[in-house]
Amino acid sequence: MFTAAARGLALFLGGFTLLNIAGDLQFAGSDGNLWWIDLWPLPIALSRVILAAFAIAMIAYAFAPARRKIATLLLAIVLIGAIANTVRYYMLLSRGDFRTSLPVPLSLLVVAALIAILIAQSRTPQPNRRVFIASFIAAGIIFPIAQIALFGLTDYRRRADLIVVFGAHAFADGRPSRALADRIDTGIELYRAGLAPRILFSGGPADGAMHETEAMRRYAVRRGVPDAAIGVDTGGINTESTVHNTLTFTHGRVLAVSHFYHLPRIKMTYQRYGLDVFTVPSGNAGVQPLALNLAREDAAFWRYYLRRL
Repeated sequence: MFTAAARGLALFLGGFTLLNIAGDLQFAGSDGNLWWIDLWPLPIALSRVILAAFAIAMIAYAFAPARRKIATLLLAIVLIGAIANTVRYYMLLSRGDFRTSLPVPLSLLVVAALIAILIAQSRTPQPNRRVFIASFIAAGIIFPIAQIALFGLTDYRRRADLIVVFGAHAFADGRPSRALADRIDTGIELYRAGLAPRILFSGGPADGAMHETEAMRRYAVRRGVPDAAIGVDTGGINTESTVHNTLTFTHGRVLAVSHFYHLPRIKMTYQRYGLDVFTVPSGNAGVQPLALNLAREDAAFWRYYLRRL
């Protein structure tokens, strides 16, 4: 069972790596594989060559398990990169470059996965199609959730040119929902800390005549934010629209505020538009049911990746 599970995991990592490389070719300067491995300080072109070879080797191992020296070498290179990523994460955390309620980097999970594949390569293959398929499917479900949790719960706040608060539900009478208030409060906190001179509220229509962004603006003004420091984007009906419309307000550094499960997709979308963005999770009082939100973001994660092609 172990070798069959490792082969399913190898197939997932190989396919995901190739998917990222293919998507990157559509967007200059994009590097989707940074979301699971960073081979710094190698140039991006060389990193892609190594990762493409690694991906092909993993797919080959998944379907024709055998110990191949080149596959073992590529695994070792990527494993060293993942270990270096993990060490760098804890160095930055200790230095205070970011803060998190869950100090576990995704790269640590990648290290464990690569070690498992490396061990499996040295063992006699055990054909078990059900375990192989189940492992591949499980990786496809768990991997985005791990990214969502571990990245989304990390607070990267720092000085920026603009704070962008993503909209959520507002009631017909103009009151923000608890989820929306959490996001606005976090944006106000960043503004009061002097991290950016302006706040942009982005959203779509509310339940009644008042727009989400107007409900957000009024809420912030009542809490002491000067109206002159507030911008509104009434066309922010989804993540893509908000990110695109941000370009109207700034081409500089952005602090993006939303709930943790939304932040990886926000980060990836801003990167695709070439904007320098750092994400800040809001409070989570209004995000029930959490399981439903995570399941929705898991599916949205894959829609985003497939759309890059």
